[in-house]
Amino acid sequence: MSTKSMAVSPRDATWFKSSYSNDQGGACVEGARLAGGVMAVRDSKRPDGPAFAFRADAWSAFLASVKGEALDI
Repeated sequence: MSTKSMAVSPRDATWFKSSYSNDQGGACVEGARLAGGVMAVRDSKRPDGPAFAFRADAWSAFLASVKGEALDI
């Protein structure tokens, strides 16, 4: 997908549900890829609520931490 076709604002974004979300009341997270490599994240139960936006380097570091089980939560 080219950057030109990507949304600049989370309001205009195409959101996708996390593969870890389910319809059994689990933690439902949606993501949207924005221009410039920015990743937006929101609660799927509150689509009109706030969304967090992460720069590409911060999002990559977060994913690497999660995949490497480096987070102590």
